[in-house]
Amino acid sequence: MWSCSWFNGTGLVEELPACQDLQLGLSLLSLLGLVVGVPVGLCYNALLVLANLHSKASMTMPDVYFVNMAVAGLVLSALAPVHLLGPPSSRWALWSVGGEVHVALQIPFNVSSLVAMYSTALLSLDHYIERALPRTYMASVYNTRHVCGFVWGGALLTSFSSLLFYICSHVSTRALECAKMQNAEAADATLVFIGYVVPALAALYALVLLSRVHREDTPLDRDTGRLEPSAHRLLVATVCTQFGLWTPHYLILLGHTVIISRGKPVDAHYLGLLHFVKDFSKLLAFSSSFVTPLLYRYMNQSFPSKLRRLMKKLPCGDRHCSPDHMGVQQVLA
Repeated sequence: MWSCSWFNGTGLVEELPACQDLQLGLSLLSLLGLVVGVPVGLCYNALLVLANLHSKASMTMPDVYFVNMAVAGLVLSALAPVHLLGPPSSRWALWSVGGEVHVALQIPFNVSSLVAMYSTALLSLDHYIERALPRTYMASVYNTRHVCGFVWGGALLTSFSSLLFYICSHVSTRALECAKMQNAEAADATLVFIGYVVPALAALYALVLLSRVHREDTPLDRDTGRLEPSAHRLLVATVCTQFGLWTPHYLILLGHTVIISRGKPVDAHYLGLLHFVKDFSKLLAFSSSFVTPLLYRYMNQSFPSKLRRLMKKLPCGDRHCSPDHMGVQQVLA
């Protein structure tokens, strides 16, 4: 389980009640995320993607971004058990921090985090465009699909530094160019700036603009192409959830980068505390993979009908499932 031996150099501190409570709480939280969070994330993200792809004609601009975030959530949900079963601050670690498997798994993790952050920021900006310039189709479903394609491409290019670091760990250190690429702090600093600072500023700017939009309801705004009133609440909840759960991870990553880049020796206990907090912040980041689809499920008014249409198409042997099937009712509930 989780260990708080970073308080001092001995293991006696683990006998303190506060330390025991901390270990128990984090262990239960990890097990809860493994047993409940991962299956829920995989199930709801898959349903979100399938239901919207099955009802392409009724998809709106926010739906495209949420499908994008759901695909990233599927990747994070698949990676979550690997992290929850092997954080360096726990006693059940399956590999060390510098293991090849850990470095290789950082690549899809970084790509998914970038996709989730930029999808949230672009959702905010397009929502403002939809409200400020209605019926211009600047934030149309067609354009949003192409934007999401560029988001995935940009995320892969940004994570290329991590891929180079992984490749260079397998070649000879006599190659000067490859030795320079092994600077993990530079890669982390790039991820913090591009993966958090830029989308955070964009989302904040969009929310400020949205707060200044005061428009009266007119007959032209009641057409079917307009966003639902609940879309604004879903947007605010999604932005607060995504950035609230990812902010600790990027702040710890930035702090670790600054400390290591100073070149001064770091106390072993302080470094252990930093790794401990880093693992906990990554646990919060993984939880976004199931919190976001749950928000979409309960705050999007069109999702139940899309899911119901999807369930009607599922085969039950030689015939289609009945819409009143008990399993469908449980999912919709």
